[in-house]
Amino acid sequence: MENNFKYFSRDVSWLSFNYRVLLEAEDENLPIYERIKFLSIHASNLEEFYKIRVSEHRSVIMKKIHSEEDPAEAEQTLEEVKEEVTRQQEQFSSIFESEVLPELNKKGVFLYMNPKVEDFHREFIRNYFVEEVFPFLQPVLLLKDQIKIFIRDNRLYQVVELLREDLFPQKYYAIIKIPYSKIPRFIELPKYEGKHYFMFAEDLIAANLQYIFPGFRVRGSYNVKISRDADIYIDEEVETNNENLVETIIRKVKKRKIGDLSRFVYDRNMPFDCLEYICNVFSIYPKDLVPDNAHLNMEDLIKLPNPCDGELERKSPEPIRVPQLETNDIFNVIRQQDVFLFYPYHTFDYFTGFLRQASVDPDVEEILLTQYRVAQDSEVINHLIGAAIAGKKVTVFVELKARFDEENNLFTAETMKQAGIRIIYSLSGLKVHAKVALIRARSGLSYAYLSTGNFNEKTARFYSDMAIMTSNKSLTDEIISVFDVLEGTKKEVEFKNILVARFNLLPRLIDMIRREKEHVKNGHKGYILLKMNGLQDRVMINELYEASKAGVEIDLIVRGICCLVPDQPYSKNIRITRIVDHFLEHSRIWYFYNRGEDDLFITSADWMRRNLYRRIETAFPVLDPGIRKTILDILDIQLKDNQKACFIDENLNNVFKWNDSEKPVRAQADTYDYLLKKSQTFAKKIPI
Repeated sequence: MENNFKYFSRDVSWLSFNYRVLLEAEDENLPIYERIKFLSIHASNLEEFYKIRVSEHRSVIMKKIHSEEDPAEAEQTLEEVKEEVTRQQEQFSSIFESEVLPELNKKGVFLYMNPKVEDFHREFIRNYFVEEVFPFLQPVLLLKDQIKIFIRDNRLYQVVELLREDLFPQKYYAIIKIPYSKIPRFIELPKYEGKHYFMFAEDLIAANLQYIFPGFRVRGSYNVKISRDADIYIDEEVETNNENLVETIIRKVKKRKIGDLSRFVYDRNMPFDCLEYICNVFSIYPKDLVPDNAHLNMEDLIKLPNPCDGELERKSPEPIRVPQLETNDIFNVIRQQDVFLFYPYHTFDYFTGFLRQASVDPDVEEILLTQYRVAQDSEVINHLIGAAIAGKKVTVFVELKARFDEENNLFTAETMKQAGIRIIYSLSGLKVHAKVALIRARSGLSYAYLSTGNFNEKTARFYSDMAIMTSNKSLTDEIISVFDVLEGTKKEVEFKNILVARFNLLPRLIDMIRREKEHVKNGHKGYILLKMNGLQDRVMINELYEASKAGVEIDLIVRGICCLVPDQPYSKNIRITRIVDHFLEHSRIWYFYNRGEDDLFITSADWMRRNLYRRIETAFPVLDPGIRKTILDILDIQLKDNQKACFIDENLNNVFKWNDSEKPVRAQADTYDYLLKKSQTFAKKIPI
């Protein structure tokens, strides 16, 4: 049936989120290195956006891939993206140059922004260049149709404009790859009068170009970089054969470095004749050109040293201990009650302790776990290997198609195989994004760990994710069925308690939304609260629009992509909140009021099309009354945030909820205080 509903563009919506990240760098209340961190995150996010999303639109235009988007729509999207990215890059430069650098200077930290340095540093940079940099440089004269070089993805290069000093002066161009793996991006110079000085590596090279090109006069130098298509497209026939899949992924990951060009970024000060020559040499087209500032790859700002011994940056609070888990027998605790964990507020040690106990407990027979993204040198993997060596049956479902983690997943899978762990690879046509671990004991009991985030001890320090440990048989029996599906021993399963994408998740969600509509129709309250990272699927958005039209009140807490348009006649009862702060908001939670008999789920799934239709995702009902109250209290804190929370309006603006007349609420800080108080209160009840 036709409707007049509006939807935000997925990519323009994502750019609105990245702009909110940039606004953190503008916050004068943050320590200066925290502001620099957000500049780095903004730049890193944008680089990945070009590698994946812009490259996909380019592929649609060139008809290289099948897509629901037609070439004309792709062209329109790229125009909108270019306009918004240009605007954000200008603001990025303004924040960095007009706000961040002066603030650094006030703190006694100086970053040279061009090759010209003070007299007291000239000798140092000359000596440093000769001894530490020059041996790693490989300058190449660019002679069209004679010398071919390949510009690698996301590497910084310097184009040098030269003039031959002889009777008949002739212009030449050369290119130098900045040896980022051999020298730091930011070179620390000697202190002077108690002040700290740093210099971009490319500026230090530019200051010494006369040593690289004897016999030439250097007229100028300009930094450039290329972003290449980094997505991996895999044929369905390949996915049905694990050996072919592994070989294909290895081959395509290697080819990622030489993917099609998605943008050519260059110093906007580069003269037109120089830019034209470079474009001719490297076959770069006008649509690929993205002018920027002299310094590129600004995601490297995260590497700018802090010479003040940890001052000038925000430190994360010490993770909270959970008193009931301060024991050598976590299973005994889980047999008595469900346990709630919220990272990074709580320590991740309890999950690794959960696996450690499973590896040595003689009653444990089997461990099953899904792997999407794990840390390098993962403690989680080490405990699984230890369990296998101890004679436990260990099965790990490894998702090989986790973008940018393919190589690490292949490596850890091979390591686990060699230790005797059974490895099951990706399902045909699907990604497995569920975050579940299950311990099966000979006694017949099972212990489950159900999470919204990855089993990754490193990201658990700054990704905000929820998890529940449980031995509730109504859940553990169905989790066993999830693993049966992953192993291929079952194809048709009826899930009654947990929700599983491709089985019952979508119809149950639709039923719960429509149930709230019915309650309103019958004169009762209808309320829905959804927290997620992305909301794209139009089927689900339409359901929310219809619920809003019917009078259901809806609160959405969406960090990233949100294609639902608020403040329309059909969405007047929908409010969209976005929170960006020190930790990355990553947990997904669904709440339906249901006339006071509320349904509450934690889940791995966003409402993106890929999550709902092309992945195995899981959502778990929160059954323990105490945990339900804790999660709802946390959600209430998030909705009351008036420091770091924004409303998203009908124009995709981030409208801060600042209100001087209300008590300041900063969700992440207040959540930490809330959980710490609960922990301290519980600890007082434990007999000494």
